[in-house]
Formats: sequence, C-alpha cells, structure tokens
Amino acid sequence: MPRLLAGAALAVALGAMSLLVPHPASAADPTTLTSGFYVSPDSSPAAWARDNPGDSRAARIHSSIGSRPIARWFGTGSSASSVASYVGAADSHDKLPVLVAYNIPGRDACGGHSGGGAGSVGAYRTWIASFAAAIGTKPAVVVIEPDALGDFACMSAAQIQERLDMLRYATEKFREKAPNTSAYLDGGNAGWVAPATMASRLNSAGVHNIRGFSVNVSNYYSTGASVSYASSVDSELGGAAGFVVDTSRNGNGKGSSGEWCNPAGRKLGTPPQTGGGADMLLWIKTPGNSDGQCGIAPTVPAGVFSPDIAVRLIDGV
Repeated sequence: MPRLLAGAALAVALGAMSLLVPHPASAADPTTLTSGFYVSPDSSPAAWARDNPGDSRAARIHSSIGSRPIARWFGTGSSASSVASYVGAADSHDKLPVLVAYNIPGRDACGGHSGGGAGSVGAYRTWIASFAAAIGTKPAVVVIEPDALGDFACMSAAQIQERLDMLRYATEKFREKAPNTSAYLDGGNAGWVAPATMASRLNSAGVHNIRGFSVNVSNYYSTGASVSYASSVDSELGGAAGFVVDTSRNGNGKGSSGEWCNPAGRKLGTPPQTGGGADMLLWIKTPGNSDGQCGIAPTVPAGVFSPDIAVRLIDGV
C-alpha cells in the first residue's frame, strides 16, 4: 500500500465538491450506549499467546497487545453471520466493538500486498449491505475500506468513479441499516493525499451520510501529525465531520526512512480511548500482523501475525 500523491489529472473524475451536511440526527453515539471498548479473546495476538504458553514472549504479547481493544477486520470470505456474531459477543458484555470493512473490488490496487476484494460491484453491494444489516441496532464503530480513497494512482478515471459509487452506497447502507454505528470512511494518512483533495474524495464517496473519516490506518504517523492532517481535511469539509486516528503502531512516529511495509523501529502507540484530539484513538491495525512480505518480516504474508513483529513493537526496535 504505497503512499503516493495522486495526480491532479484524476481530479476531473471526482466532480465538484458539494457542501457537507451534518451526519444524520437520528444516529446515536455508540460510546454512550456501552461501558467501554470490546476486547476480543480471539484477536490474533491474544490467540497466539493463549496457544503458545511456553513461549517466553507470550506473557508480554498478551499483556501489551492481546489484552487491548483491537479492531476486527472483515473481508473476502467473511459472512454477515460472522459480523453479527462478533457484534453480538461485544453487546453481551455491554462493550463497543470496532470493525473494519475491507472487501472493495481491486483492493490495494497500487501496493498489491493485500490485493483481493469482492469479485464484482454487485457482489460488493450485496456484501456491504449485509454487513450493515448484521450490525443492525447494536452499537458499533466501523472503519470503511482502508486505503480506498488514497489508492488512486494505479486506477483509471472510470475505475475511480466506480469505486466512489461503491463507497457512497456503503455509507447509505450504514445510515439506513445501522443507526447506532459510528461509521468512518478511510481518509488515508498525513503523508499521502493533500487535505483539500482528500476532502473532495470523501465528499464524493458520501462522508456526509455517516459520522466521518479515519486516518493513519496501518501507518505510523504520530498522533499529532495525524490529528493535524485530519483537522485540515475536516476544515475543507466544513467542520461537520468527526474523525478517528489509528494509533496502533505510531508510538515512535513515521521514522526517517518513510517505509510503510514492516519498517524497523516502530512502537505501539496510545491505547484505544475516546478523545485525544479526535472522536477516538483506536488500534485499527492489529499490532504484530504483517503488512506483507517485506521489511523486517520478508517471509510473513500480509495479515499474518508474527510474534517477532509484536515484540519489536512492544520494545520500539
């Protein structure tokens, strides 16, 4: 998922930026309906620590990562019933789950490490509508399609418009079917797309239908840099959107190398909380899950948990 500035020539495909209208008045704040974030016992670091009790790293990984609230990603092969089961488990404990919808066709178009997604526009529309319906009236936070609005440099104008239409449909479904969900379209990161350009894309993708947007998902920019970038995007949107920041791996900031794929020297960031300059600071990327076969984990595929990566994030090395 390289972070490249999209060319100005693609701006024609986005259309004129319309005025942002406030998110629906009927939408509830899910943080007021629950007693804190949900900690899944089956997150990949929690499961690894549980399954490897004799490993000297297990206790540290569980304490520092596995015991924290981490977003659950749903993509190809994830059914509506798996979404309903996850949200139901959180609700049974009066906790707030954080979910990621990650199944758009042509996913990770430029980076390639996390390629895939639904097989067609129709399949995606069915999948995302079922995702929203599976949450229903239960409280939840959902991040919609990381990188989808930044990853334009490898796409044609027609492909971009098709993607914008799919994302807008997604926002409409969450507004319609999941009234107690705070949904956030992904808005890239502080080093990728200029704030005015990202605001235009978010607007075209229907951000006005939902709570707002997310930044720094699966990246390493500091919380300060991320809040500053998101505030600039929000200002371009008219100041009516909320935003969340992924702090899962930004404890040491981006680093001088600029590397985004399993770089060395990164560290766990601020644990999930409300506020912190944003609606919420969240661990959206699972710390310890590989970005791809690259960097300090050249043999670990994208999305696979590595205890070596996890311990390096704990120690900041």
